[in-house]
Amino acid sequence: MLHRHPVLSLVTLAYLASVGWVTLGPQPLDSGNNELLLRALRFFDRHDATDWITYGRVEFAANIAMFIPIGVFLLLLFGRRLWWLAIVVAVLLTGSIEFIQQFLPTRVPDVRDLVANGSGAVLGVIGGLILTAFKLVRREDPRPRRAEATYSR
Repeated sequence: MLHRHPVLSLVTLAYLASVGWVTLGPQPLDSGNNELLLRALRFFDRHDATDWITYGRVEFAANIAMFIPIGVFLLLLFGRRLWWLAIVVAVLLTGSIEFIQQFLPTRVPDVRDLVANGSGAVLGVIGGLILTAFKLVRREDPRPRRAEATYSR
């Protein structure tokens, strides 16, 4: 797998490292990094049409979005025939993240994160299957075409 797709493998490993940093790295509790998000949520809360947008829902959607590329990358690495393996590896990965978080002082494991991350990975695999199916449909016929006979009059 790594030798067949070295660039994709490196991109996947880099993305996994960044996900590892986001999910397992130090998270200062009072860092002020969420100020823009909290301001936006206060704005949405003031309007009836958008008061359903809450911190918990934004976090859930962000977890889904973060794992969609993992599903796509794993599908591309394993191939279409092993789509199920991409899902299994992604779910094991998110389960490992949540398991490790219980031992970190600034992290809290949450079943909702497991569901969101797993859902994102499954959506990534499904999206990857759809995109690669279009590629397969549009692929030219590899058989050489016969030259049509031209008749001169």
